[in-house]
Amino acid sequence: METLRHIVLFIHLLGFAVLFGSWAVQAFGGKKQLTSLMNVGLLIAGVAGLALAAPWGLPADGRMNYAKIGTKLVILLIIGALIGIGMARQKRGAAVPPVLFWGVGVLTAVNAGIAAIW
Repeated sequence: METLRHIVLFIHLLGFAVLFGSWAVQAFGGKKQLTSLMNVGLLIAGVAGLALAAPWGLPADGRMNYAKIGTKLVILLIIGALIGIGMARQKRGAAVPPVLFWGVGVLTAVNAGIAAIW
């Protein structure tokens, strides 16, 4: 069971890498637009994160940190909202506001920091 948990954790990390990597490409070399690849990374990270929060994936000490899980879920939902709002503006031909664009990257990094530090 522990091996399966590690596989799901790896998939979760891949989802984060896709989300943050596609954002970083746009931030430091692109046109500062939101891409559909960010949605894919968000979906992978979210589904795998929820799978990790299931009772079968108990950590070695046997306790789940529900405050951490809830905080990460709320941040994930906010990232999803920012991507959705930004992509809707892009479809209408408007530019993505810098607050939305940089918010996606900062909140993604914060979510990874919470996972590593908390």
